[in-house]
Amino acid sequence: MLAVAFYDVALAVHIMAVVAAFGLPLAYPLMVPYARRHHPRAMPAVHDIQYKLNNRITAPGTVVILIVGGYLAATEEYFGEVWVIVPLVILFVIGGIGGAVIVPATRKLSELAQRDLSRSGAPGDAVTFSEEYDREYARYMGFERLLGVLVLVAIFFMTAKPFA
Repeated sequence: MLAVAFYDVALAVHIMAVVAAFGLPLAYPLMVPYARRHHPRAMPAVHDIQYKLNNRITAPGTVVILIVGGYLAATEEYFGEVWVIVPLVILFVIGGIGGAVIVPATRKLSELAQRDLSRSGAPGDAVTFSEEYDREYARYMGFERLLGVLVLVAIFFMTAKPFA
């Protein structure tokens, strides 16, 4: 008979939520510039997909991470540990930036890219994005890179447990 403790199931769900919520966004700083350089006509769809994934996977996944992580920390009385506090603060920062910057930016970028493509001529013509798109894109990518670093720092603290 296979016996699994509820705590272990919760830990697995917590890790799955981290992978689901933040796995693809970690790839965005590599994937999105590649798509822009090599497939500029795909950018409206790329940003639209990002917007939908943020709303349907990343945001709910962040909530699951918080709730299940809270259960894990409370069960073992880890709330005073630096390796729990730092990732918890990071999670709130990620959630705030995601809701205040990333989600609105991906929606706006999709609209701007579509507008700019409609002005760029025939499908074989070169694509030139507007200064407005370029500014929003640069701001968005800066925040996306920051979030990637924050996710990696949180993972480091949760696994290496410095100062424990």
